Amino acid sequence: MKCPIDNSDLQMSERQGVEIDYCPKCRGIWLDRGELDKIIERVDKENDRTPQNPPSASYPPDQNYGYGGGHHGNKRRKSWIGELFD
Repeated sequence: MKCPIDNSDLQMSERQGVEIDYCPKCRGIWLDRGELDKIIERVDKENDRTPQNPPSASYPPDQNYGYGGGHHGNKRRKSWIGELFD
C-alpha cells in the first residue's frame, strides 16, 4: 500500500492485536476500519483499571518543582497506547 501523502511504501506493524500502517518517510499513521475503535476501547479499559487520585491542593514549601536540581526525569506510567508508536 502507498502513503497518500508522499506515495512511499507503507510499513505494517501489529501491536497487541491492532494493525497499524505507518509511513517511515512522513511518519503518518494509517488505520483500517475498526482499528481506531479497538484503540479507544483499550484506552477506556485501561483508564477503568487505573485508580483516579486527585492532586493535592498544597505542596511542601521546600520542594523544588522547577527544572534543574529537583528534577528526576519522567516518572509517568507508560500505557499500552504509547507502545503502539515505539
